[in-house]
Amino acid sequence: MNTFPAWPDVKFKYMAKEIKFSLVYRDMWQSSGKYQPRVDQLERVAPAIIDMGCFDRVETNGGAFEQVNLLYGENPNIAVRRWTAPFHKAGIQTHMLERGLNALRMNPVPADVRELMFKVKKAQGTDIARSFCGLNDHRNLRLSVEYAKKAGMISQAALSITYSPVHTVEYYMGVVDHLVEYGADEICLKDMAGIGRPTFLARLTSEIKKKYPHIIVQYHGHCGPGFSPASMLEVARAGADYIDVAVEPLSWGKVHPDVITIREMLKADGFLVKDINMDAYMQVRALTQEFIDDFLGYWINPANKVMTSLLVGCGLPGGMMGSMMADLKPFLGAVNAAERAAGRPDMSLDTLMVKLFDEVQYVWPRLGYPPLVTPFSQYVKNTALMNLLNVVKGNPRWTTIDKDTWGMILGKMGKLPGDLAPEIVELVKSKGDEFYTGNPQDMYPDELPRFREMMKEEGWDEGPDQEELFEFAMHERQYRDFRSGLAKQRFNAELEDYRAKAGAPIKIVRPVVEMPEFDVEQYAEKYPHAVPVQAPVKGQLLWQVDVDDDSAAPIVGTAVKAGEAIGYVQTYYGREDIVSARDGRIVAVTGKQGKNVVKGEIVAFVE
Repeated sequence: MNTFPAWPDVKFKYMAKEIKFSLVYRDMWQSSGKYQPRVDQLERVAPAIIDMGCFDRVETNGGAFEQVNLLYGENPNIAVRRWTAPFHKAGIQTHMLERGLNALRMNPVPADVRELMFKVKKAQGTDIARSFCGLNDHRNLRLSVEYAKKAGMISQAALSITYSPVHTVEYYMGVVDHLVEYGADEICLKDMAGIGRPTFLARLTSEIKKKYPHIIVQYHGHCGPGFSPASMLEVARAGADYIDVAVEPLSWGKVHPDVITIREMLKADGFLVKDINMDAYMQVRALTQEFIDDFLGYWINPANKVMTSLLVGCGLPGGMMGSMMADLKPFLGAVNAAERAAGRPDMSLDTLMVKLFDEVQYVWPRLGYPPLVTPFSQYVKNTALMNLLNVVKGNPRWTTIDKDTWGMILGKMGKLPGDLAPEIVELVKSKGDEFYTGNPQDMYPDELPRFREMMKEEGWDEGPDQEELFEFAMHERQYRDFRSGLAKQRFNAELEDYRAKAGAPIKIVRPVVEMPEFDVEQYAEKYPHAVPVQAPVKGQLLWQVDVDDDSAAPIVGTAVKAGEAIGYVQTYYGREDIVSARDGRIVAVTGKQGKNVVKGEIVAFVE
């Protein structure tokens, strides 16, 4: 076995402490691009991961894993069972990621569906449930802890780490106290943007270990602004038990530090760490690169390979940088049209990016310091973008706030860590809305009986351990597309388009129609008083559902009301409404039915 050379032992005070590693193979891909490897690829890489010999845990599923399989037109339940099986045989624990109230999707999930999720995932071979709430509202995690333990899983409750005046050690310990009371077995420090300061994380780890010595602590930190290796060393010194790491070619950049570096760093500090079989490491590296070259690389933004200190100030997760730059490009035209109308020079994309970072820093505290993790990072960023556009057009800030951000402001997703700014409170009053202070879960009644009836009507079996019922209830739209074959057809078409543009061999033959791109500046100049209507997420533009031709687009002159859906974007987790921020009439439609759009892309103008 090829390993790194052994160096003379040096006596350190940490020598007796063992640090164990978890390979976050799912999150490596999730933080890099849109898709995960197929199950046949995962089965090929699993033996090499095991042969590396340095991992006690592997993150196998959760997050977008199930939705990605549905997007392929493949059964995610089969994928989870076949992917986790080899690790169990090798005595390696598997863990998943779930979002508390939102479970495996981006919007709230009824309690009965959440409970079934843990039963299903345990039966499929997942040992540990890592549960987080983007607001750190312990109420959203209580059922996750209880349901995980009831299903026989290890409950690992996660703290969404960020850096602000309100996110103190005392604040986080208050959350930990509740999580331990609910029965959590472990605590994860989920440093999703990598902006947790190393000494702060050490203090927090030390406090957890001092108050709850039986609690396992695991640290998860993205590279992003560059703090994470120092943070890993400091939390290890403070008593952490597990560290999340990645492997090349997806380590570093906006993803996670590589296991080789972190192992050597900890070993040099006197910790006990397992050896790495470098032959197996190179095999994992080669296979991962093969998957990228095969097709997954089409959806990986090259910017994710680069770290940037610009993330220190705004605190946005590194994985958002690619989508954020895509958002900025269509906005640049609209912003520059407004600048020219006011007699000011055009901005460059870099200037707009810096202004956006500054605006995020302005918006974030006024919205109550929500940790910048999915989906709240998107809410803050989108609000900052619209503030920028409104300001250059001579409108006040906060003129445009989407419905999801509004729900966060009103408390419908949980309690915000900080106080809302007075101008936001006044805005709520002026709209006649009321703040919600109850338990968010109470707003979403049970739904399994309804889904059981629909499965009977369709003639579908609930599957082993009710896993098919679970997938249907968790991801209804994507599951229907999977069962009908539409998902596989759509994915194959998308892949073919990418391969055609890259000059690669085309495996599926169908005509490729090139649609001329619209000039956003042309529309912005023609309608200087109009408000752009944006795609709320990345996906397929649907002005009408189940209509294939361009006639589905709304007719120019159609009256619209603020906040009401005028179209949809089909995503891997369901449909998101396209809404106008103001009452008015549609004066231009810039996106065609069926077009693939990115989050923030302008698809219409309303005046």
